Amino acid sequence: MSAIFALIAATTAAPLPAADADTTAARPAGDEIIVTGQRTDRQDDYAVKKQTTTMRFPLSQRETPQSVSIVTRAQIEDFKLNDINDLLKAVPGVQVQPNDTDRISYSARGFDIQTFQIDGIGLPFAFGIQTGSIDTAIYDHIDVVKGAPGLLSSTGNPSAVVNFVRKRPTKDLRASANVQYGSYNDLRLDADVSVPITSDGSVRARAVGVFDDSDSYLDRYHLRRWTGYGIVEADLGPDTTLTVGYGHQDHQSRGAMWGSLPLYYTDGTRIDLPVSANTGPSWAGWGVIDRQIFGDIVHHFNEDWHAKLTVIRRAVNERNTLFYLYGNPDRASLPSGINPVTFAGVYTYPGKFTAKTRNLTVDAYIAGKVSLFGRQHDVMFGVNRSAQEYKQYSSYDFSTVGIALPLPNVYDGSFPLPNFPTSFDLSLDQNSRRESVYGLVRLHLVEPLKVMLGANYTHARADGYSYGTPTSFNRSRFLPFVGATLDLNDNFSAYASYATIFNPQTEVDSNNQILKPIEGNNWEGGVKGEWYGGRLHASLALFQTRQNNTAQAGPFIGGRTIYTPVNSKSQGIELDFGGEILPGLQATGGYTLMRIRGDDNLPTRTFVPRHQGKLNVTYSPTALPAIKVGAAIQYQSQIYVKPRTSDNSDFIRSSTTGAPIKLVQPDYVLIDLMAKYSFTDNLSVSANLKNLTNVKYLGALNYDQAYHGAPRTVLGTISLKY
Repeated sequence: MSAIFALIAATTAAPLPAADADTTAARPAGDEIIVTGQRTDRQDDYAVKKQTTTMRFPLSQRETPQSVSIVTRAQIEDFKLNDINDLLKAVPGVQVQPNDTDRISYSARGFDIQTFQIDGIGLPFAFGIQTGSIDTAIYDHIDVVKGAPGLLSSTGNPSAVVNFVRKRPTKDLRASANVQYGSYNDLRLDADVSVPITSDGSVRARAVGVFDDSDSYLDRYHLRRWTGYGIVEADLGPDTTLTVGYGHQDHQSRGAMWGSLPLYYTDGTRIDLPVSANTGPSWAGWGVIDRQIFGDIVHHFNEDWHAKLTVIRRAVNERNTLFYLYGNPDRASLPSGINPVTFAGVYTYPGKFTAKTRNLTVDAYIAGKVSLFGRQHDVMFGVNRSAQEYKQYSSYDFSTVGIALPLPNVYDGSFPLPNFPTSFDLSLDQNSRRESVYGLVRLHLVEPLKVMLGANYTHARADGYSYGTPTSFNRSRFLPFVGATLDLNDNFSAYASYATIFNPQTEVDSNNQILKPIEGNNWEGGVKGEWYGGRLHASLALFQTRQNNTAQAGPFIGGRTIYTPVNSKSQGIELDFGGEILPGLQATGGYTLMRIRGDDNLPTRTFVPRHQGKLNVTYSPTALPAIKVGAAIQYQSQIYVKPRTSDNSDFIRSSTTGAPIKLVQPDYVLIDLMAKYSFTDNLSVSANLKNLTNVKYLGALNYDQAYHGAPRTVLGTISLKY
């Protein structure tokens, strides 16, 4: 860490060449700060000068009293971070944890990320995890704010919030298209067009379309994804802009897993599985259609004050035909002469499901500056209301439930499609409402010191049930936020912040009782640096994050997972940096070192790595600007899980030794490479090589099933721009 800071600090001794400085000043109007954040499209930078995710008004990284990581459009395109899973794998301190092929959990600072934002408006996951993929083609950049985002996200975890900043139309004509093809017949076609509708660009539109079709390194798995996006902006006057848009994504998979692979025999011995192992038959798959209609209107009263009203209507429909397996083969008690490879001990649980989520969110705020005691101070005040309905319907052919499979048949996909009833039962019904009032004042007390005082008051309620268990709640909380920054010199600032969060839960324990709400807080302090007018930033943070009543997944019983509440505290150090280190040398990265303990001071959430490092770097020589090369490195330390008994009272023990079974994924390093050559300003070709050393690893160990991450793959791209 000290070496990286030394490198960054050394660059401050020699400013960028004058030509680079002139280029920055001469950037087009499309690079201006807008109320959704700074545009990064068609810029080479791996940093932004200002962001609006944390406070609704523009702040630089150095001015923000929380750790923020940003993935710009340039980094997305260089490393082909085509979906949110690949993108978040590149973010320092964030872990991507696949539960199965089509459902993903995310964590930061030891705890789950359960709220995404789009243009700063929170859209919580309907069922606690992300179902289906998210294509990144429609987003300009993504901000990740570490810690408890309780000021603007009324519910969630004290981990992080991920904010997707949509692409917006430009006043000039722009168009781009990409054709990609790679390993496992990975074909991707995308196009992006922005046009002025009026001659002066006061009315403008943009459209993005993507078709992604790919086989997989996993046997039988195939994913086809369509993504469409359209947006129109109209300047109703010199101070008012109206925006309306629509986004549509259709995610369809086959040969998909529900749950993952059985990993061990009952004596605790690991089952030797190939990277391609998959329990999903060809008929199994997830179908997720996500539609979003949105609109906002922004009015600038003057140079200091603006107001914004946003409305988002989201509709998600699922049709899933799935095949789950539970249990483990018992080879320790086999009679003499029987081959353990053919012994049964894994049991079937197929199901067919439909689900729908309907969410309507309205957010309004006003922000500006006030003069007091001879200084200007920033003020922001807003209200938010979200109503969500989630219904899940299920159908089971019970004649196919609980069938014991010989071990080879677990992975060969041979189980036939059950005769599911055409009628569906309503198994999960949840209606929730959240109303919040939030506000913040940023006081410029003396020249080098800024203090932020804010709060969020939230009322959250829900009515419903899950598989016969009531999941209703009615909760209110006052959530304070305090932050401060102190400029130490022209480049460095010290900062500190305290933020809180609460999150009502719908998970139930072994007694069919709904768990108490998650309550948590985050203390953070450190040092931030900024150079080249915000084109390079770095931060070193000390943090302590506490989360109580966290639902920890246990055994699968009666068609649902049983959860146990866990209290945990994580403490750690986090380094984060990003931007232009030297002319032509762009990089982002960081390192997180932490420990996570429970009330008994013993390790908890052991499926979260205690050490994690990320580095993404590209270099384009100033003498040969047509060439760009780069590398991405990801390191994570050992993770493990100890499976628990059906009542969560004890660990599952080896049938031969009686010792608790422990599943371990050792530490590993993944290396990706990229190279690009631009024939002209409009035409380029590139190649991306992922997992260079072909490391074999499990993608996650949140519970006692998992599957392997992707082996070495290659992807080629032809890009056109106008």
